[in-house]
Amino acid sequence: MNTLAGKTAIVTGASRGSGRAAALALAKAGAQVIVHYRHSANEAQAVVAEIRGIGSRSDAIAADLSSPDGPHRLARRVRGIVGDRLDILVANAGIQTHAAAGDTSIEDFTRQFALNVRAPYFLVQQLLPIICKGSSVVFQLPFVAHAAATRGASDAAIGGAVQTMTRHLALALGERGVRVNALLIAPAMGQPANAGRTVPEGLGTAVTFLASDAARWITGEIVQINDSAELSREQACLAPCIPTVATTTN
Repeated sequence: MNTLAGKTAIVTGASRGSGRAAALALAKAGAQVIVHYRHSANEAQAVVAEIRGIGSRSDAIAADLSSPDGPHRLARRVRGIVGDRLDILVANAGIQTHAAAGDTSIEDFTRQFALNVRAPYFLVQQLLPIICKGSSVVFQLPFVAHAAATRGASDAAIGGAVQTMTRHLALALGERGVRVNALLIAPAMGQPANAGRTVPEGLGTAVTFLASDAARWITGEIVQINDSAELSREQACLAPCIPTVATTTN
């Protein structure tokens, strides 16, 4: 179903992994998709070719979002392609360290914060003039379970920052008719919680749903997606601790 026909979208970190899955799902639903990448030009162009093969429009843009002016430069180029209307922003680009607090360097933490928190914040800021009423912003973040917290202290801290940013922006942009949600990507059953980003089978469906009019009453939510219908004990323990804000837009 072309539920997103006529919509424009940008997916950061879309050359592979969960970003690629999100970009392809949006394209299959009819959206024009801009594929952002940092270094993987060949992989990004392959995603663009696949999207065009589906029948949707697509372009690739390179930008280093960890640099202070990266989000600003990316936003300018996005506006040059889509004009004065952007319907969907999927902020997927990010890194994990899996390092214990005592092993995290200032340089690693600074770079991780810049890419995972600062970049999506300022990308939203710079794209806000063209993010129209009814638009959807989706942040993607990896799952950090209790058992992994000591091995990924910075991951947990930054994941919490993204969740807080999601809820704040949902409240701040709700009056503009812009919805903001986050996808919490849980590891597959049997996979270590610190194994890095996984690509659950339902990720594309979840992104497409949150971007569509069917989710017009959903904002400020942290939506957890899993590869299995069953929660692991760690996931079940954490799930009640995930705060959400139920707000609505017209």
